[in-house]
Amino acid sequence: MGSQNVEVTKGRCLCGDVRFEYRGPPIKVMHCHCESCRRHSSSPIQTWVVLDKNSFRFTQGTPVAYMSSPDVERTHCGRCGSPLTYDGRGGFSVLACALDDPASLLPLPSCHAMAAEKLPWIEIADELPRYAHGTHNATPESYGPHRSTNGSSRVGGSP
Repeated sequence: MGSQNVEVTKGRCLCGDVRFEYRGPPIKVMHCHCESCRRHSSSPIQTWVVLDKNSFRFTQGTPVAYMSSPDVERTHCGRCGSPLTYDGRGGFSVLACALDDPASLLPLPSCHAMAAEKLPWIEIADELPRYAHGTHNATPESYGPHRSTNGSSRVGGSP
């Protein structure tokens, strides 16, 4: 099978100055609740598409790189400020909502990482596993919505 048959997924920043693509399926898709991701994006949760870095390339423009910690580089558009990628700690990811068509993303998100840093006013209602910290060689701390002692889902409030 030739490389021309490999699916290409494209994305861009808000203004379109920086564009990118990756080839083939993602390794996984996950939600992150860490403070660093929240501050980088000004959003309570980030959904990351984890990729083989060799399958990814910027096709237009050059993003601005920022070392958010000694071993993590994040990029964003220098014009509009849209956050784009995460590179560090053995992984490379692009933000799902920077894709041209994030609604068609497959696979679907498979977990919540850094749930210990989740904001108290966010209620996770899906059935995905929750990892207190990272997912590498870790066991989920829980699954799905918090349940009260009578078995019903709790609405609102902190976990």
